[in-house]
Amino acid sequence: MRIASSLILLLLTFSFTKAQNNTAALKFKQLNEEWNTPNTYRTASGAPGHQYYQQQVNYDIEVELDDSLQRIYGFETITYINKSPDILNYLWLQLDQNQKAQDADAQTTETMSMAEINSFNDLRKLYYDFDGGFKIEFVRERNGNPLHYVINKTMMRIDLPQPLQPGATFTFEIKYWYNINDRIKWGGRSGYEYFAEDGNYLYAIAQFYPRMAVYNDIQGWQHKQFLGRGEFTLNFGNYRVSITAPSDHVVAATGILKNPNACLTPLQRERLKRAEQSFDKPVIVITEQEAKEAEKKRATTKKTWVFEAQNVRDFAFASSRKFIWDAMAVKMGNRTVMAMSFYPKEGNPLWEQYSTRVVAHTLKCYSKYTFDYPYPVAISVHTDQIGMEYPMICFNGGRPEKDGTYSERVKYGMISVIIHEVGHNYFPMIVNSDERQWTWMDEGLNSFLQYLTEQEWERGYPSRRGPAHKIVDFMKGDPANMVPIMTNSESILQFGNVAYGKPAAALNILRETIMGRELFDFAFKTYAQRWMFKHPTPEDFFRTMEDASGVDLDWFWRGWFYGTEPVDIAIESVRLYKLSTQNPEIEKALKKQQVQEQPKYISDLRNQTAIIQTQVEADSAARDFYNTYDPFAVTYLDKMQYKRYLENLTEEEKKLLERNDNYYEIKFKNVGGLIMPIILEFEFEDGTKEIHRIPAEIWRLNDKSVTKVFLTNKNIKNITLDPYLETADIDTSNNYWPPRTPTTRIEIFKRKNTENINPMQLEKKLQQSGSQER
Repeated sequence: MRIASSLILLLLTFSFTKAQNNTAALKFKQLNEEWNTPNTYRTASGAPGHQYYQQQVNYDIEVELDDSLQRIYGFETITYINKSPDILNYLWLQLDQNQKAQDADAQTTETMSMAEINSFNDLRKLYYDFDGGFKIEFVRERNGNPLHYVINKTMMRIDLPQPLQPGATFTFEIKYWYNINDRIKWGGRSGYEYFAEDGNYLYAIAQFYPRMAVYNDIQGWQHKQFLGRGEFTLNFGNYRVSITAPSDHVVAATGILKNPNACLTPLQRERLKRAEQSFDKPVIVITEQEAKEAEKKRATTKKTWVFEAQNVRDFAFASSRKFIWDAMAVKMGNRTVMAMSFYPKEGNPLWEQYSTRVVAHTLKCYSKYTFDYPYPVAISVHTDQIGMEYPMICFNGGRPEKDGTYSERVKYGMISVIIHEVGHNYFPMIVNSDERQWTWMDEGLNSFLQYLTEQEWERGYPSRRGPAHKIVDFMKGDPANMVPIMTNSESILQFGNVAYGKPAAALNILRETIMGRELFDFAFKTYAQRWMFKHPTPEDFFRTMEDASGVDLDWFWRGWFYGTEPVDIAIESVRLYKLSTQNPEIEKALKKQQVQEQPKYISDLRNQTAIIQTQVEADSAARDFYNTYDPFAVTYLDKMQYKRYLENLTEEEKKLLERNDNYYEIKFKNVGGLIMPIILEFEFEDGTKEIHRIPAEIWRLNDKSVTKVFLTNKNIKNITLDPYLETADIDTSNNYWPPRTPTTRIEIFKRKNTENINPMQLEKKLQQSGSQER
């Protein structure tokens, strides 16, 4: 071994090398072929282009909730504004309630084996008889002229009487009704829950009106059928919604209540006024005792609640006579936002203690990483066994036992689902991605921010997702059961891991390991602010993160988002080298010591012993006469060569020789395939430690194996790869030098010996055991 032209390296330890297969160019290839070509609508930097457009849709909706039949009757007026440069001959609407029809694709395409039927809920799917779906009574122009329409499962096409020109507006009306589903029995993102103890219903109502599909520069009309998993792609617009319900119901909804005097009592209005000034704790607007009294009655009259919401992509509401209501104020810049919770008594004491406080905390944390929450209110509604999000309102599970007790698991589960669903106000309610196509763009980004928010709620919070090591069990699984993050929502296997957990872990790795917090936070906030109230695509996110940070991340997107390979980097070998001093007094003595310490061959050892036992003095003298050469003796020639060597060295080179440094050559093997940075911890013999961080670009010339030399003036005792569990490495057993032998604990069970018990004694013991059980 040589350093420069004259420095000889002395190998102190040994290892082996393997052939290398270089496919690194593919791992670091730019994603230009996979991504849409930048244009005037969407730029190469990831920002909206100067000709970016999006359609606007305004709704005026009147609905009535029939509490006796569990039915919604609706009439809507839709104003569609064509802001695209294209002429439109027809419009597409989403009929999401049709997903619950008996002949819907969601039912007919569902697969199940008998082995998967483990409960009555599973079995009930085979007996699905709910009369779901919209019943359309008419579609007409504002002047009453009927419009021709065609229903294609969960989509409806309306043929326009004349083409809709760019910049033009078209207004039309739809009358409809549908049966509300029993959400506990049949599932679903909305529906009702029936409380048998008091005979009341809690309605969580969404997708309750025909909604306009999105028309954009990416794919024209987004009219992919709703099968139940891929959620929604929606337009921004302004809403005025009038909700008629039994007069003893309390209604919570997207937007601002425009007629509080007609809907709330003077006491409730006074309490709500106090809540607007309470920034440290919630104020009870409807108490638990008042809600219990309301449960006992059944109003025969009706009341209409009128809500308005500006620049939202959707609308949802909840209605029940069971609601307890509390609220508090949250400072957001120079504005005050109201955080509220609506919940039945079955949610207490958990909900009164935590829900609204968690809403407020979520708004503060998410706004820190994105933008100030722009809406006037954020509402959490307690609905059992669900977590679902809509603008300004969400439906959340987390219910104590009937006696009011609850486990830590229930408490943290409830806090997490509230954080997650309130957080969806940011993604996708404001940063309005296409959920029908890309689940990860809202669920993955939201799960990442959920983790940050949980950790700020309580240090050491038991987060399910976010840290890199939380995704390891999934990534070490069977590759046949994996799909990339960049998979359409309806085709994802292991939905929670691929759409939520893996992108959340990937973003956390970017923030903590690849980019660093400062670069990541700036880029992530840039993306959020560029695309708030707009429709981003995956490329817009990827490009913005690179554009705002100055970090080339194509290799990361390709591996984490377009691939399924896991991370498994191994320390394959470690060699220690020292510079040769060329001083024969030092080097020959060292060489002699090495030879003496080398293992001896068994025949040589035995032969040497036999010679010693049989040799005589004369023979010994003869051998000494002929064998006087000592290969480790320092000769005059050795000294002269060393002198000439020193004379040819510069002062700088002499100082390097005098340093006596250690050169550790470490070879790394990429076992898993997914390239990642190499993070090393050196523990030295003096007890100190040192961290080395090597960017993933170390793999750019060879993605299978790389070798690097580390210089230190100390002796290394231990080397640990990925010491802080940053990279989601699926096998840490090969992350150590010297290698560690894992300890596996085995359990030994002693079987009770019954061989010596006669049959009469055994029967008597069994009878005694059965009697005790009875």
